Amino acid sequence: MKKQSATRGFRLHIGIYGRRNVGKSSLINALTRQDVAIISDTPGTTTDPVSKPMELQPIGPVVLIDTAGIDDTGDLGTLRMKRTWNMLDRCEMVLLVAEAGVWSDQEIALLSDFKKRNLPVVVVFNQADKRLPSRDLIESMEKENIAYVTTSVVDKSGIDELRNAIIKIAMDRKVEQPPLLKDLVSPGQTAVLVIPIDKEAPVGRIILPQVNAIRELLDGDACCVVVKENQLQSALDNMVNKPALVVTDSQAFSEVGKIVPGDIPMTGFSILMARHRGQFGVQVAGAKEIANLRDGDKVLIAESCTHHPVQDDIGRVKIPAWINNYVGGKIDFEVVQGHDFPADLSQYKLVIHCGGCTMNRQEIQSRLGHSTRAGVSVTNYGLAIAFCLGIFDRALAPFEKSEVIA
Repeated sequence: MKKQSATRGFRLHIGIYGRRNVGKSSLINALTRQDVAIISDTPGTTTDPVSKPMELQPIGPVVLIDTAGIDDTGDLGTLRMKRTWNMLDRCEMVLLVAEAGVWSDQEIALLSDFKKRNLPVVVVFNQADKRLPSRDLIESMEKENIAYVTTSVVDKSGIDELRNAIIKIAMDRKVEQPPLLKDLVSPGQTAVLVIPIDKEAPVGRIILPQVNAIRELLDGDACCVVVKENQLQSALDNMVNKPALVVTDSQAFSEVGKIVPGDIPMTGFSILMARHRGQFGVQVAGAKEIANLRDGDKVLIAESCTHHPVQDDIGRVKIPAWINNYVGGKIDFEVVQGHDFPADLSQYKLVIHCGGCTMNRQEIQSRLGHSTRAGVSVTNYGLAIAFCLGIFDRALAPFEKSEVIA
């Protein structure tokens, strides 16, 4: 059976940073053993970040991100550098590439920024076939306990050492993400997953949190019943034992809540994602701030995917309508998609983020941190919907006894 690769959102993201023409693109080609990135002696060849998913055993799935040089020039260079810096929000590890004989204020500034972000780093002294780093520089790396390797893409020296350095840091720093729901459903118990098939449901498939929920239940030797909302009552009636948990699409909270008896725990996929992505308490508190919104306040809706909006779009239509109805006024909503996210959040009273299934955990964590540092409350779709619909306490009840609250 063909092994299924992880989606990009669940891969370790490794950024490759440095000045122009230090060999970043050549290095990513050497690591992947493919001509992934265009290489040239012309400075500024890499304009937009290039991502290459690959398998790096024993780590597993990773994404290598080739970036533009941090010393780019001109108006376009400024835009390219902005994208390069924005990519750091997604990186969980970085390779700082420098010419083996050159170590400038730019490399020092980069290394300092990585440290501030608590990003593990490997310094790569490239082009070692031409010259080597000074002994003083090597001693400073060792004194500061910074991992480093010398490489040459010409004779492929140091590439295996670099691969091993990446693996060592990744294994040392590996942190298991909180589960979606396997800690809520014991082996032998049953979970009912309510999955509406509406206009936003992708044709021929179901969305990632639903897929991952099914897989977690199977891995945990639990039973899984998957139904549409109009089949839920029949499914419950036909079950000999009550399910340990019912999980629904957040948009169907009201309908499902009326069907599921109060003694059966119930929550939403988006709320599971909020816990899975981390800072769950921050997002729960953010949902409660909806009660403090007033007519004319500005709220940011952030979507990680770039789907084409439909008539009853959840982020553009339904959530604004639920919030306006709860507040009894007209809130000013602004929507961003994909990797776009404002650097300045001072104009917003609240940020409401989607479940983030197409992003990695690092980027969601970066956005949550950015919001809290700006003094702006932040929550996610499912929590906001549950609060507006008056089902907030019930949707959080399954987590009261859980030891996994990130």
